[in-house]
Amino acid sequence: MGKNEILFERAQKVIPGGVNSPVRAFRQVGGTPRFVTKARGPYFWDAEDKRYIDLIMSWGPMIAGHANPEVVEAVKRAAETSFSYGAPTEGEIEIAERICQLVPSIEQMRMVSSGTEATMSALRLARGYTGRDLIIKFEGCYHGHADSLLVKAGSGLLTFADSTQNAPSSGGVPQDLVKHTLVLPYNDIAALEEVFKKQGSQIAAVIIEPFAGNMNLIKPSTEFLKTLRQLTSQHGSVLIYDEVMTGFRVALGGAQSLQGITPDLTCLGKVMGGGMPMAAFGGKKEIMSKLAPLGNVYQAGTLSGNPVAVAAGLKTLEIVSREGFYECLTGQTEKLMLGLKQAADEANIPFAVDSVGGMFGFYFAYQVPTSFEEVTKTDIEAFKKFFHLMLDQGVYLAPSAYEAGFTSIAHDNAVLEEIIAAAKVAFKQL
Repeated sequence: MGKNEILFERAQKVIPGGVNSPVRAFRQVGGTPRFVTKARGPYFWDAEDKRYIDLIMSWGPMIAGHANPEVVEAVKRAAETSFSYGAPTEGEIEIAERICQLVPSIEQMRMVSSGTEATMSALRLARGYTGRDLIIKFEGCYHGHADSLLVKAGSGLLTFADSTQNAPSSGGVPQDLVKHTLVLPYNDIAALEEVFKKQGSQIAAVIIEPFAGNMNLIKPSTEFLKTLRQLTSQHGSVLIYDEVMTGFRVALGGAQSLQGITPDLTCLGKVMGGGMPMAAFGGKKEIMSKLAPLGNVYQAGTLSGNPVAVAAGLKTLEIVSREGFYECLTGQTEKLMLGLKQAADEANIPFAVDSVGGMFGFYFAYQVPTSFEEVTKTDIEAFKKFFHLMLDQGVYLAPSAYEAGFTSIAHDNAVLEEIIAAAKVAFKQL
């Protein structure tokens, strides 16, 4: 056995499935997960010292490239003064001020340690603010593993669970709790209008991925978003934008800045922590004032606003704010998608691509899907073969057809050419 196989066998004895997040186990694509030993720029190296071009970038956060020297230096300086205090710091104020400046819909924010905490807390706050119980989410969207959100969920849940029924997508989630969650098809305006007509006065919040990234990359229609904002405003429901993935990834102001939508609450994570475990939720001051210690909606966390994570986040936000950053990132991502599409066309493989900022999706289909149902009709078997053909050539894609991919500012032309060359070889073997 190779070193990756040895490590995976060893891991499975002490960690369920051998991994600490399910999709890492390669269950959809088969084979052995790669155990990473180091990473720099657009690359990582596995336990056998094989180099891979990374196209998930820690599922989004590493937008400035792995081990960016400026971020590493900021983390070193912060770590020298201790890792955690459990007390306020000036850095927390600085990053909150910066985020409120970059995302104007956020008037106040509260930091937490994970995207799941952010969405879970935002929903509790929305319920506390409105005095209502019902929430709406969309099929195929994943908002973390809080109980009330594990209904027809995307990401790893699509790989591991039966999501065909309007029931919990995970064991251990009570049906009684899930009854407060309504699930609608993404991009379905008629369904949205119908549910608000029937139950509008009971709906506390609607939570949405403004660009879905957990059933591959799916974009919402302009009319769908416009209707969503109108209905939530009309019925007094809180509109929550889950930008844990898209925040500072698709644009400096997040998806909402590209779509012209002003949500009531926004959840952030990934990029804002520069790869460290940090997230946040924020929005209108009127709503945020319901949080303890001001209001009766409780939320707390010992490591919230961790000083080392804050340092990494502040430096990352400084880097992405530099002139031309997103123009370059967007251009490189589009160039990669165009190259993959051309390579597939040359091999007569049905293949569609899409991207926004430094986030992309590709599909073994004739057209880009617009819903969860359409994603399930793409050729998943072709994806599995393509994944391994690319992996063998040192290109690391998300190990599931239900995940978006990510580039970084370190993915220069030479890196893109290497990926496209590998794809040409892979498509010819499909």
